[in-house]
Amino acid sequence: MTQPTPAAQPSAAPEPSPAHVDALRSSLERLRDLAAPMSEEELTAGAYPKEWTVAQVLSHLGSGAVIMQRSLEDALAGQDTSDDFAPGVWDTWNAKGPVAQRDDALAADAALLARIEAVPPDDRNTFAFAMGPMTLRFAQFVGMRLNEHAFHTWDIEVVADPDATIPVPVAALVVDNLELVARFTGKPTGDTTAITVATTDPERGFTVELTAGGVGLIPGAAAASPDVELPAEVFARLVYGRLDAEHTPTVAHGSAIDILRRLFPGP
Repeated sequence: MTQPTPAAQPSAAPEPSPAHVDALRSSLERLRDLAAPMSEEELTAGAYPKEWTVAQVLSHLGSGAVIMQRSLEDALAGQDTSDDFAPGVWDTWNAKGPVAQRDDALAADAALLARIEAVPPDDRNTFAFAMGPMTLRFAQFVGMRLNEHAFHTWDIEVVADPDATIPVPVAALVVDNLELVARFTGKPTGDTTAITVATTDPERGFTVELTAGGVGLIPGAAAASPDVELPAEVFARLVYGRLDAEHTPTVAHGSAIDILRRLFPGP
């Protein structure tokens, strides 16, 4: 369920990215408030998607925090992370019980945030993390965790609250990091079309281009008469495959939404 986060090549400009760190902190607090009081019965209930339990979603976030902290340390040290590190972490977390997965996930979550916050400004400005053919700057690296954290927290929250949404301050950052993930979550149908999207909170414009072999998401100015207009957090959930009919607000409707749902079916 890990989703890649869009990224650009590094620039020379300083990038301390307090907004991303602050948003990540707020997401951690939200998850802690949700998960800490849960009973074992609640932890073993289905999350979103229902093939995962709440505890498994927490385990996914916890193991991801351990792996990301190691990646952060290695990037700051100018070295690569061993390819066998992540599989060993996953094995360890998969062997934990539901309560331990929750408790250890919240602890690992807090440890990663503390380490991120402790990175000095100079190191943030020069930070570079290799991810395949891309290089992430510090804000993009934190944004990678923010995206994953926000959506998996929603995966847990929506179990008890079908009207749950991603908070606007977090969605305002997530919506600007959708271009790359759309390449992975988008599933071409063999058709060709273009759908224009305008968002609110914040206002953004996108064109979803469907070709025979792929799906592209192109940011740009909002069209004068977009095919779809909806809140940014709703559009972000759509791209991450979390906008099934049960969790679609009345503002999002029409045939274009149905097409977009088929393009971004989710986990």
